[in-house]
Amino acid sequence: MGNIEEATPTAENNESDGKTNTAWFLYMIRCNGGFLYTGITTDVSRRFAQHQAGKGAKYLRGKAPLELVFQKLIGSRSDALKLEAKVKKWAKTDKEHIIRFGWVEKT
Repeated sequence: MGNIEEATPTAENNESDGKTNTAWFLYMIRCNGGFLYTGITTDVSRRFAQHQAGKGAKYLRGKAPLELVFQKLIGSRSDALKLEAKVKKWAKTDKEHIIRFGWVEKT
């Protein structure tokens, strides 16, 4: 699976309002031809299985074999959506860099 950052989804109960805060992940899948697909989910394993079964994003249908090459725990859905939009605009070389060397936070 390449250089995947290990993270486990968690749900925390906010006792003040009774709502569950679910952790969101950014992930990347390499498909046939080397193309990279970027998405977000609360459960990377489940979502990857959906993609492999052809029940995920239409973009990935018929582009097997699929390989999960990157995942990163982001936190809130809002933060994950913002980061997903940003990463989708990156050049492929930038995406390949984080796949190979990991995520580096800018200071």
